[in-house]
Order: sequence, then structure tokens, then C-alpha cells
Amino acid sequence: MSPLQTTQAPQAAKPPELLRLKEHLISLISRELEMRSPPMNERREAIQQIMTSAYQGLRLSLPNTLRDQLFHEIMDDLMGFGPLQPLLDDPDITEVMVNGPKKVYVERKGKITKTNVTFDDDNAVIRVIEKIILPLGRRIDGDSPTVDARLPDGSRVNAVIAPVAIDGPSITIREFQKGKLSVEQLIQFGSITRPMADFVRACVVSRLNIVISGGTGSGKTTLLNVLSGFIPEDERIVTIEDAAELRLQQDHVLRMETKPPNSEGKHAVTIRDLVRNSLRMRPDRIVVGEVRGGEALDMLQAMNTGHDGSLTTLHANTARDAISRLETMCMMAGMDLPLKVLREQIAAAIDLIVQQSRLKDGSRKVTSITEVSGMEGDTVTMTDIFKFEQTGMSSDGKVLGELRPTGIRPLFGPRLEAAGFKLGPEVFGANLSGMMGRR
Repeated sequence: MSPLQTTQAPQAAKPPELLRLKEHLISLISRELEMRSPPMNERREAIQQIMTSAYQGLRLSLPNTLRDQLFHEIMDDLMGFGPLQPLLDDPDITEVMVNGPKKVYVERKGKITKTNVTFDDDNAVIRVIEKIILPLGRRIDGDSPTVDARLPDGSRVNAVIAPVAIDGPSITIREFQKGKLSVEQLIQFGSITRPMADFVRACVVSRLNIVISGGTGSGKTTLLNVLSGFIPEDERIVTIEDAAELRLQQDHVLRMETKPPNSEGKHAVTIRDLVRNSLRMRPDRIVVGEVRGGEALDMLQAMNTGHDGSLTTLHANTARDAISRLETMCMMAGMDLPLKVLREQIAAAIDLIVQQSRLKDGSRKVTSITEVSGMEGDTVTMTDIFKFEQTGMSSDGKVLGELRPTGIRPLFGPRLEAAGFKLGPEVFGANLSGMMGRR
């Protein structure tokens, strides 16, 4: 008789014995499901039947609590992503961080906390990684120990294994917003004001080239999704990403995603390759999920040769830093262009930088909207149109401050007017929408 033939509480069962039973059941159920091939809506019932038969065959008498525990864990393993599935189902969690099998952290409302979720061992973590990357044609092994991928819902995944990961396999999941955020919701959250939203809408419709800048986890991609919603329905949009996570609302969207090299290190398709190819696809708009290398130069050249209205994101802590980052990334293209020429390219291509920030209290805000106004000598000139002014901290740790217009009229004002958006000379007062004529 098996040592698990018992009626004592599940906590009293020895973990190795429980682990062996779980592994046996997963192996058995996987084989049976492969043979039966039940429809997805019948798999839950099929798994339950197979487990009941297995208990009878093994002559196991388990407490109902232990049976339920095993059933839910096995369901999560076979139908979801193991112990992480309950965390991924939680709408309040924005990031899941696995630092080895026994240390799993989450981010809620900008704050990081440790959970009581654990994996059985390193192999259990690796199984989840493989389940994520297998449908995407990606690989992870000792020769290629890091991988970027995405979940079916668009959530971004990064995984690292040995020899790079010292304390066990690591998984970082940036959860995609359940449902599409609207600009109205951003206004309600205090991430942006109505005048700022109306202004940015005018800029998008008027085909200005916009860069969304921000630090890691600041909400750049979320804001890009919202701003892309302002693009008119009758325009052809090409999106380019490392891992597809943009959710554009328009019908005429062509999505492209990079491809990693094969096992021989060949046949990779980079963002730079896709940016170049997109120019032959008759795009009205090019939306690059994030620029981080030499593709920045190709994108700038596209913006300067008739592809107005392009949108992208990049990592930078201020609008000025964003310009410096663009310079550095353009140099990575290997064209050996003089710095002044690069800056002229940037100043001619980029119209607006929207700075997204995650504040100390975990809140995410648009902290500045800045016009790239031109060149003075060898320097790219910039003008803040809107800016967040922090005034202090509340007793409960909330950042206090106000998003305000600076009162400066952008030089591209005539372009907005030509597109049907009439801005008054008083420039972005308390009721911008009232000063703007809609098409």
C-alpha cells in the first residue's frame, strides 16, 4: 500500500511523496489527453475523470482537501502556467517576478511584495518557461540562457536560466492591462489632464511624430496603446515589436514581430530589418513598440521622408535624456555620421516627446509634454508645453502636485490648425477642448 493512503491533513504528507504523486499524475494525464484529444471546453472534466481513475488504480484514499489541492495545481500546470496562474488571474497585479523556485514577488499599485507562492523545484520553473516560449518558436538553454516572449493575452515575459541565473531560473512577467484602457480612464486616474489629452489627440490626428519616453515600468506601452487609438480608421498602420503586445483598435493594422536566431545563430529578424521592410508596405503610420538600437536611425529617416505621424517609445528619465538616447542609438547603426548631422536628423524628425513617469508612491503620470522646436548651433532646442509640478508628499505617502500648461504656444501650431484644430492665442488654458475646433 502506498504511503499516501492516509486520511490525515494534507500538511502532514511528506513533500517528496506528494511531489512524486503529482509528477505521476501530470505524466499520466498528459498521455491520456494526447490520446483522447478532448475539446478545450471538456478538458477540465476529462482531467478530473483521469485523476479519479488513477486514484482507484493506485488504491489511494486521500482527504478531499488534498484531492482538491492536487486537482487545482495540476489544472494550473496543464491548462495554465502552474503556480503563477492565480497571480496572472489577479487584476490588481501588474508584474510577477520569480527569483528562483521559492521566491515569487508581485507588484500591486506600484508596490512590490513577496507572495507565499512557490515552485516545487527549478525544473518546475523551467517547465513554465518552456510552456510560454514553445508556441512562439523561441528557445532557452545553456547556450542561449535568456529569452523574451509574451503570453497569449499580450503580457511581456523575460526568462533567465543557468548559467546566467545564479539562484535558480528567473521569470519576469509584465502583465498586460486586462481590457483596453481609454483616455477617459487615464484622466480619471490622474495620469493626464483633459487639456493634455485633447492636445495630444490633436497632435496624433495632425500626424506629428511622437516619442513616448519613460523609465522601466512607467507605463509607456499602455500610453502608446491609448494614443494610437486617436489614429483615424482610414489609415494603414504597421506595428513593429520585439514581442507583440500592442492592441490597436483600428481594423487596418499590420503587426510584425522580431524573430530570434536559430540554433546556428542565423536567420534572425531584427527591429531594424522590420523598420526597413515596413517602408515597402505602403504604411500611413509606423508604430515601433520600442527603439533600443540602430533601428532609431532608420526610423528617423522614415519620419523625414514622408512617413509623418509615427509613434514609438524609448527608455529615458527626461525629455532631454530621450534626445541623448536617440543620439546614442543612431550611432549604433554604424553609419559614422557627425553628431551635428544626427542632431539635425532628430530635430527634423521628432515633433513631440511625451514623458511618462512612475512616481515614488507607485502612481504613473505624464510628467511633461515637450516640443522639439529645432536647432540652435549644435544643440537640439526643446520647449515644455505641459509639466508636472510636485508640491510635496501627503501623510499617507502620496505624491502631491499638479499637471499644468506652461503657457507657451508650440511652433507646430499651424499644422494643428491645418488639420482642423483651432488653438486660441491664450494657449492651453483651463478648458483646452473648448478652444479646439474638432473635425
